[in-house]
Amino acid sequence: MNRREALIRVIDTLHGEIAALKSNDVAGLERATAAKLTAIEMLRDLGDGPAGPELRELANEADRLNETCRIYVNLMAANVRRRLQLLTGEGGNAYRRGPVAYA
Repeated sequence: MNRREALIRVIDTLHGEIAALKSNDVAGLERATAAKLTAIEMLRDLGDGPAGPELRELANEADRLNETCRIYVNLMAANVRRRLQLLTGEGGNAYRRGPVAYA
């Protein structure tokens, strides 16, 4: 496997993570995350070196997809925090840290 193929594998697994996050598929998210970590290890094992335009483009796409995953996770965490605040009678700002954030 070369770096191009490894990056494509990382991208594919990130698409799987996004799909699992969108559908709240916990088992699918676990599988996609494990596959992503394996693909990243493969990429790391291939080493560093000069990257041409195609590799840079693939790396940028992987970075964008990873950022999309991060946004989904943060939104889900904010929703959970808000629900916990409602359950405990704290109707404050969902984005501030409060006693529930440490529970």
